[in-house]
Amino acid sequence: IACLVIYLFAEFDDAANLLAANPDATTISIDEPVEIPKNQHSRLQEPGREEDDELLGTDDSDKTELLAGQKKSAPFWTFEYYQTFFDVDTYQVLDRIKGSVFPVPGKNFVRLYIRSNPDLYGPFWICATLVFTIAVSGNLSNFFIHLGKPTYHYVPEFRKVSIAATTIYAYAWLVPLALWGFLMWRNSKVMNIVSYSFLEIVCVYGYSLFIYIPTAILWIIPQKVVRWVLVVFSLCLSGSVLVMTFWPAVRDDNRRIAVATVATILLLHALLAVGCLAYFFDAPELDLPAPIIPTHNGTTVVTKSQ
Repeated sequence: IACLVIYLFAEFDDAANLLAANPDATTISIDEPVEIPKNQHSRLQEPGREEDDELLGTDDSDKTELLAGQKKSAPFWTFEYYQTFFDVDTYQVLDRIKGSVFPVPGKNFVRLYIRSNPDLYGPFWICATLVFTIAVSGNLSNFFIHLGKPTYHYVPEFRKVSIAATTIYAYAWLVPLALWGFLMWRNSKVMNIVSYSFLEIVCVYGYSLFIYIPTAILWIIPQKVVRWVLVVFSLCLSGSVLVMTFWPAVRDDNRRIAVATVATILLLHALLAVGCLAYFFDAPELDLPAPIIPTHNGTTVVTKSQ
């Protein structure tokens, strides 16, 4: 005990000598309470928002991500500026496609796949593939429907490619633009509204259209019941991705406005699928001209085609 007392006095003596040499030195008292930071104290007061922070991301997390990957952006008129939108590898694209085909309940598609590196590579090629798939499958469906009729001569309809391209790309760009503007407007009215960037919304819509590529191939089957079952199945998968992405962003808004927003998103998505099916695959039968059969006496006989 005597040795311990002598050791403690020696420690106090050394500390006193240090304070005498540097009076401005900072000392720590064991009895002082630990001060909790304000941001941490506010988080402790609101445990119910932890799920929202994980789902949508807070301003602090966004700032941290920006500071972690901070780099000088190139001017918009240069090639380097647009090159960043296509800076993804095959594994990222495949992972995002799987996330759009197999949505996970309670998981936000933007937060889980897109926000770290939003891209235009996947949405662009998914839309391009869907355009040619719908156009080619629509021509094949028309061919199989009229196959075996003696008066039918197959003529490929190349105009379906331009019509499909206009429809798909207009939907994949104009609808996200309108939704982005609406979210920005509501963000100025309600502080709790979480706004996605325009690029993130385009990514969500682009990847959500992937399920329609295999669906359009299966639409070649000349059975209306099978086609409509495929439409409903595709709408459930792709629509759930859109709902789970945009519902957390508007749920803190007025209840009627939030429900109307999500309902409008689903309605436009359903109109695209049903419209493509009705125009490219369920078109009415062609009114084929009646064949003209010449006779030996110079008269012609017109037969009515069935």
